[in-house]
Amino acid sequence: MDLSDSILVAGDPNGIVTITINRPKSLNSLTRAMLVRLAREFSALSRDDSAKVIILTGSGRAFCSGIDLTAAEEVFKGDVKDVETDLVAQMERCRKPIIGAINGVAVTAGFEIALACDILVASRGAMFMDTHARFGIFPSWGLSQKLSRLAGANRAREASLTAMPITAEKAEKWGLVTHVVEEGEALRKAQQIAEAILKNNQDLVLKYKAVINDGLKLDLGSALSLEKERAHSYYDGMSKEQFKKMQEFIARRGGSKKGSSKL
Repeated sequence: MDLSDSILVAGDPNGIVTITINRPKSLNSLTRAMLVRLAREFSALSRDDSAKVIILTGSGRAFCSGIDLTAAEEVFKGDVKDVETDLVAQMERCRKPIIGAINGVAVTAGFEIALACDILVASRGAMFMDTHARFGIFPSWGLSQKLSRLAGANRAREASLTAMPITAEKAEKWGLVTHVVEEGEALRKAQQIAEAILKNNQDLVLKYKAVINDGLKLDLGSALSLEKERAHSYYDGMSKEQFKKMQEFIARRGGSKKGSSKL
């Protein structure tokens, strides 16, 4: 299987782009070339105005089983400071909403890639697992920091230090996953979420994602100040015509009520 077959990218006319890691015989483990290709795809889609929402999934029984360990040295000793070819860095930089459809195992690097998505949907049989400690691999894509912030430090320590599997139901309970669906339905649910996002103001969708994600890097007080600053900048940049269009849009959606000034 060549690189063009191992990473599949398909867009629909509405702007939903689905990226599929397609190496099912290897449980979608990743080579260096696949990582670089994925990083460049996310970078390009971030700049592509026709792409509105991105869905990331895997083919077969896995979302992603991590790095192909036969290529481990090439991956781990590569240019780790090259942000342009760093998949997780490009996902975190991506302006578009990323929905992960977790249809099977998401192990170690696959777990880290899942946590780089903005929204996660998992099939009932999906499983997350951190095997860094088991195989002597030092985490470098954020798992040691993100999991503790999302699930709590004690849960993260147990999950990572024991390499225990986290079921889809447990991941939902811990706040890692927003929806658990029946087998074969993860991609469909992700598409439904993407379609719901498309119904909204796309400029605001991008700005809203950015302020949420940027605010998560700050303490609450600083994050609230960031929101206020960006809100003022947003409204200061709007013309009277844009405010009029906003009111017309609200009226069309049935959200205009006498005396109401804010939705």
